[in-house]
Amino acid sequence: MPNLSFIEHYQSIIGAPSISAFEQSIDQSNKQLIELLSGWFETAGFHITIQKLPGSRNKYNMLAKIGSGEGGLLLSGHSDTVPFDEHQWRSDPFVLKQKDHKIFGLGACDMKGFFAFILEAIKTVPLHQLKKPLYVLATADEETSMAGARFFAQQQLIKPDMAIIGEPTELVPIYKHKGHIAQSLNIKGKAGHSSDPDKGVNAIEIMYQAIGQLMDLQTKLRTKFHDDAFSVPHVTMNLGHIHGGDGENRICGHCKLNFDMRAVPELSDEHALALIDEALAPVFAKYPNRLNLELMYPTAPAFSCRDEQNILAIAEQLTGKKFQSANYATEAPFINQLGCDTIVLGPGSIEQAHQPDEFMSLDYVNPTVNILQQMISKVCF
Repeated sequence: MPNLSFIEHYQSIIGAPSISAFEQSIDQSNKQLIELLSGWFETAGFHITIQKLPGSRNKYNMLAKIGSGEGGLLLSGHSDTVPFDEHQWRSDPFVLKQKDHKIFGLGACDMKGFFAFILEAIKTVPLHQLKKPLYVLATADEETSMAGARFFAQQQLIKPDMAIIGEPTELVPIYKHKGHIAQSLNIKGKAGHSSDPDKGVNAIEIMYQAIGQLMDLQTKLRTKFHDDAFSVPHVTMNLGHIHGGDGENRICGHCKLNFDMRAVPELSDEHALALIDEALAPVFAKYPNRLNLELMYPTAPAFSCRDEQNILAIAEQLTGKKFQSANYATEAPFINQLGCDTIVLGPGSIEQAHQPDEFMSLDYVNPTVNILQQMISKVCF
């Protein structure tokens, strides 16, 4: 392994830009970071597989494997970051900054820095004595479409016993989280002069009826699907963005609404989409060929740990913290599709994610390294 310190690994990781965005002008390839990680893990004795994501803008997954046999442990994280607002950062997001026992940089917390923790953990692990394989997965585009994790799950290349996704959870094991569905409702009206409304079709008025149906559905969902494991125990729906028309003296010819739903594990993506279609059906019927509803991007299912290998008890023992649920979404449902016990567990706080001056407290270094080493020992030796 290269004689690099924890901080040196972190510096190189932060210094390899890998912004993921739907907008092509700010979207970046993660190739530089994938090459860095693959080089480090290969030097440590891992076998490296790098795969380009089909149809992507030069995006890659990396799987590192050491050891042989069935089962084993997967340590997983995403290699991309969100975009940043340069006017709100007080330092260069791509240059690691140390201050007040913290390290600052884009991805320091969410979550490229997790790979530096793994590299630090394996320095003193006798990898040549593994009885089961240890895997490290770095995925692409988690912050947008989760295309990397989706593609990896489809391939079914490995079937570990357990998997840890190192998102920032303050080292609290997360065993369950909600899903995420985002849709766009477009309504085509007929523009005209506002002095004679009957000569046009007002898209805002149609949208008003559609929103009424969605609000009724929202009320039904609050009572029909309930999970007390969550701090927000019901399914949520948010009407997040609306735009229509171009002037107060013109009949609105087009109106668009973007909205999302965060479902509990009991409500599948397919059922949720069917309920939305059912709610909007009367408006579609009343105004034929004027409404169009489509997914903004593929759905992210809700997640619940299988716990077939007793991973929750192990995680509680190693962390000293009771497992919890989360309202945000991760790659866990896709990693779960490999057939392994999956939890989300990592250093840092979700409060720092997607924030200016994102940071990781160095207080997490020793506890995280210790937890990773003990997990490797329990699962792979």
